[in-house]
Amino acid sequence: MSLGLDVQHLQVRFGEFTAIHDLSFNVAPGESFGLVGESGSGKSTVLRAICGLAARSNGTVKLSGNGDLPAPGSKIFRRRVQMVFQDPYGSLHPRQTVDRMLAEPLAIHGIDDAEQRIAAVLDAVGLGDGFRFRYPHQLSGGQRQRVAIARALILEPDILLLDEPTSALDASVQAEVLNLLEALRRERGLTFVMVSHDLAVVTHLCERLMVMRQGREVETLPAAELAGQRVTQDYTRALMRACAGFQKETTP
Repeated sequence: MSLGLDVQHLQVRFGEFTAIHDLSFNVAPGESFGLVGESGSGKSTVLRAICGLAARSNGTVKLSGNGDLPAPGSKIFRRRVQMVFQDPYGSLHPRQTVDRMLAEPLAIHGIDDAEQRIAAVLDAVGLGDGFRFRYPHQLSGGQRQRVAIARALILEPDILLLDEPTSALDASVQAEVLNLLEALRRERGLTFVMVSHDLAVVTHLCERLMVMRQGREVETLPAAELAGQRVTQDYTRALMRACAGFQKETTP
């Protein structure tokens, strides 16, 4: 059974600047939830606060679901919640092989059968055994992002935090990676929280989304409502106009 996420009254401050203001949302187990907004709206900071890379000034982040739930910030929590970053080259160690990058989290968490797990996860992301001993500079952008996804999956998490996972890729490669992520979510019952400035990407992958502006919620709605241009806030309409895929055609 997969886990969900419960974020309540989240606040993140950097000195005197408040990046996130009293933000609350829930993600059901197995759901794909999107965070959208212009650059600087605080989307990525929310993900970093969830996984502990940004300190919370206030609020709570908890897992939801059945059974014993690990405490936020604990080693088990970090195993159950994994993140895929925007830049696949920047997030991979340039002097480590794919094999070493995949083996390292297993060693940290004391997990055995590394050989089988590495082979299985590379197969799951569409890379064969021949990629195990390559370095990041020997891979294409799409291959690097597949390795980054494999690294997140190697611990068999319940929740993936996706920070603009395709924005650094060419359009054709973007589609391949998005289709891979959707297939993995369905096969493994994963819960997604995905950040993107691209409304077309979010409506393709997510079932529900929150529109953010300056660290605050503007509105939360089903992705189908956004795709159908049935929104209530002017800011969301402005985002839709700024995204070519959502521009309405006008008739003379």
